[in-house]
Amino acid sequence: MQKISDVRDEYDIIAVAFADATGKPGAVDFTLDPALDYTEEQFKADVKAKQAAGKSVGGEKGAVSVSDDASADAFATSVSALMDEYGFDGVDIDLENGPNSTYMTKALKAIHAKHSGLVVTMAPQTVDMQSPQGEYFKTALAIKDFLTVVNMQYYKSGSMLGCDGKVYSQGTVDFLTGLACIQLENGLDPSQVGLGVPASPRAASGGYAAPSVVNAALDCLTKGTSCGTFKPEKTYPGLRGAMTWSTNWDASNGDTFASQVGGPVHGLP
Repeated sequence: MQKISDVRDEYDIIAVAFADATGKPGAVDFTLDPALDYTEEQFKADVKAKQAAGKSVGGEKGAVSVSDDASADAFATSVSALMDEYGFDGVDIDLENGPNSTYMTKALKAIHAKHSGLVVTMAPQTVDMQSPQGEYFKTALAIKDFLTVVNMQYYKSGSMLGCDGKVYSQGTVDFLTGLACIQLENGLDPSQVGLGVPASPRAASGGYAAPSVVNAALDCLTKGTSCGTFKPEKTYPGLRGAMTWSTNWDASNGDTFASQVGGPVHGLP
């Protein structure tokens, strides 16, 4: 398992997994894995070093429920406290049970009010971003004025509908482009849309896309080239890029994602 200092320079936003729910609804806490032999002082110093190099480091949220005013306040207060304690730049919303858009929006706006440079990333499942009426999608749109990026999980879902109403198989160029199109055509700015993919076949139960497939999807969306059977009606040169689960899996796979996708992402128009 990697320390923050081990993460390669190709990664610009580093989500630290995972924060844990506490006994108080909505509240979260974070504890370093003792197996890492990593002191809090070393961890905080590594966070600062990455930030000094122009990277953003934030915490990732696991199983937590924000479903009323009290839990929204608890979430905002605890996340703000963790940001202050560890020097995090922001928060990653990775809730596979889905958020309540009303109260998660309230919580994130409260955190943003305390941290003007807040980085907010999201990692919803594919089903959560099929329609702008979904709770995840509504949350993203509600905080669009400060949302950083939605890195939907283009994996573990099986086949899904693209924006043209056709069904596409995961792991393909069409799957990446056809599903990204839903977000791009329903309110999110291209700079707020990223392609979230597994770093290796072992990193997820399905949906692995080889670096060549990811790069083809990036070219298709930004330049209209290298598309599969689905070709967007327009290009999105401002597309944010791609993320992967995870840097640990990538390292165990010879850093293939970083070395082969990092360059094309940083070279986007």
